[in-house]
Amino acid sequence: MSSKIALAFEKCKKERRPALITYTVAGDNTKNNSLKILNVISKYADILELGFPHNTPIADGGQIQGSSHRALKNGIKLKDVFQIVKKFKKKNSNKPLILMGYFNLIYQSGEDIFLKNCKNSGVDGLIIVDLPFPENKNFAKKCKKKSINFIQLLSPTTSKSRMKKIINESHDMIYYISMLSTTGGKLKVSPKEILHNYNKIKKINPKKNIVIGFGITEKTISSLKSANGLVVGSLLCKTITNSLKMRQNPVTKLDKVVYNLKRKII
Repeated sequence: MSSKIALAFEKCKKERRPALITYTVAGDNTKNNSLKILNVISKYADILELGFPHNTPIADGGQIQGSSHRALKNGIKLKDVFQIVKKFKKKNSNKPLILMGYFNLIYQSGEDIFLKNCKNSGVDGLIIVDLPFPENKNFAKKCKKKSINFIQLLSPTTSKSRMKKIINESHDMIYYISMLSTTGGKLKVSPKEILHNYNKIKKINPKKNIVIGFGITEKTISSLKSANGLVVGSLLCKTITNSLKMRQNPVTKLDKVVYNLKRKII
């Protein structure tokens, strides 16, 4: 049986467009709003990524750190993240949801308990930023047994031989980090160059769903739409920050932003 993630990509391919993948932080700016945001943006997003807040992030830029800070200040715990997922999945059982974060929290819970909680709440996939290949092999196998996608990461510095191994081991989605930067950085490489690198990776195994993340904004998204999927995160976190500063409702603001992003890739 195909995973919900694989089915989402199939649907987008039939519609001749990339999958729109959104990233928000669980609990930003409150647990309640976090759930409302997921519900509202899932009308346009094909796959949702939800970050578990972390106080020592490695690859997250300022916008996502700001979101994490707000969530942690509100006292969000891992159990709350699973609760948000569970409530979201009650209404949107077919919408794929990926949890993204760092291994420390999994290690503290214990891998098996963590995966059990993922399964019980309806998590479809995991991106663990600081658990690279081949160190992630055992954990990825455990994920597969639970029918949870473990999403491997590739970057511009990944060698071709390593890339082949990672792609070979991958599940239904691979995440290509478009540039050497933290998230939300200015696009240091032209969309043309990103696609050139991306297409070289696609040639290794054209059947694999490879998505592009980092530096994707309203300005750059349409020039990258030949990819299988595009991840937008910092722009959404920034929208929440700005709407809170202006005392506006972040839920309605994000509704508009994600709607506009979707329009640009159809």
